[in-house]
Amino acid sequence: MNILFSLIAVAVLILAAIIGVENLKLEYLFGIIVPYAAIVTFISGIVYRVIKWGRSPVPFHIPTVAGQQKSLSWIKSSKLESPDSTLGVIGRMLLEILFFRSLFRNTKTELRKGPRLAYGSTKYLWLGGIVFHWSLLIIFLRHFRFFTEPIPSFAVALQNIDGMLQLGLPVLFITDITITAALLFLILRRIVDKKIKYISLASDYFPLFLIISIVITGILMRYFYRTDLISIKELAIGLFTFQPVIPANIGVLFFIHLFLVSSLIAYFPFSKLLHMPGVFLSPTRNLANNSRMKRHKNPWNYPVRVHTYDEYEDEFRERMKDAGLPVEKE
Repeated sequence: MNILFSLIAVAVLILAAIIGVENLKLEYLFGIIVPYAAIVTFISGIVYRVIKWGRSPVPFHIPTVAGQQKSLSWIKSSKLESPDSTLGVIGRMLLEILFFRSLFRNTKTELRKGPRLAYGSTKYLWLGGIVFHWSLLIIFLRHFRFFTEPIPSFAVALQNIDGMLQLGLPVLFITDITITAALLFLILRRIVDKKIKYISLASDYFPLFLIISIVITGILMRYFYRTDLISIKELAIGLFTFQPVIPANIGVLFFIHLFLVSSLIAYFPFSKLLHMPGVFLSPTRNLANNSRMKRHKNPWNYPVRVHTYDEYEDEFRERMKDAGLPVEKE
C-alpha cells in the first residue's frame, strides 16, 4: 500500500501539470507562481527546522565514534575516527559529507542455520548512495547554465567532463545514466528486500519516485522530445532575476518537469531528505571526543547542596575509626 500510495501521489502531480497547462492554460501558475511558492516554502521550512534544532537541549557530550579516544601518551588514538580537536572534527565531517564514511563502515547481520549469527558487508548500499548523491550534485551544478548569462565556467567544465563520452548528438551525459541506475537500485532494494520493505513507509518511497520522475522527464526532454532551450533559459533567467516571463514555445513536458522539481523543493523541509543540512548540526558528529581531557558540565544546572566527603568524614570519623575503616584526617 505504501508503494501504491506513493506512485498515485506522483501520478496526481504529473496529471495536475498536464491538465493545468494543456486544458486550463495555467502556464503562469505552473511556470512562475508555483516555483516561487516552492522556494519560499523551502527557505522558511529550512530556517524553521534549523532554529528548532538549535533550541533543542544537548546536555550531554555525545559524539558517536569508532576509534580509540585520546588518553595516555603511549596509547595511540584515532585522529579521524575519534577526533579530540576541531581540526579532527572537520576532517571527520568532510569524510562523512563527501564520502559517506559511516555508511561505508555499515554491516548487515543475519541469523543463519545453526542458529548462527553472521555479519556481512553492505558496500553496495554505500555505492548506490554515493553514486546517486554525487550525480545529483553534478546535475544540479550543470543546470546553472540555464540561470545565468554568461554561463559560469564551472558549469561549462562540468558539462564537458560529464559529456566526455560523446556517443552522438545530443551529447550523452554520464550522470544521466548513473543517477537512473542508482535510483532504480535504491527503489528495488526497498521492494525486493523483505526486511527493508517491512519497515519502509510512504515517506520512504515518495521522494524516490518523485526524483526518478524528475530524472525521466529531464531525459525525455533532452534526448527524445526536444524542447526550445532558448525559451527555457529565458524563463529560468526571468525567475532568477525576479523578472518572470512565460515564453510561447515551451512544451507541456517542461512544465511537468518544473512542477515536479517545485514539489520536491517544497516537500524537502518536511521530509527525511532534511538529513542534508541535519548532518552539520548532529551532536554525534560535530563534537570532539575530548571528555577525558575536558570536563563538560550541563550549562543550565542549578546549584545543589551536596554533602562532601570531608563533611561526611567529620560526621562519622570516630565511628569509622572504631570500625577499622581508613580516614584521611586523624
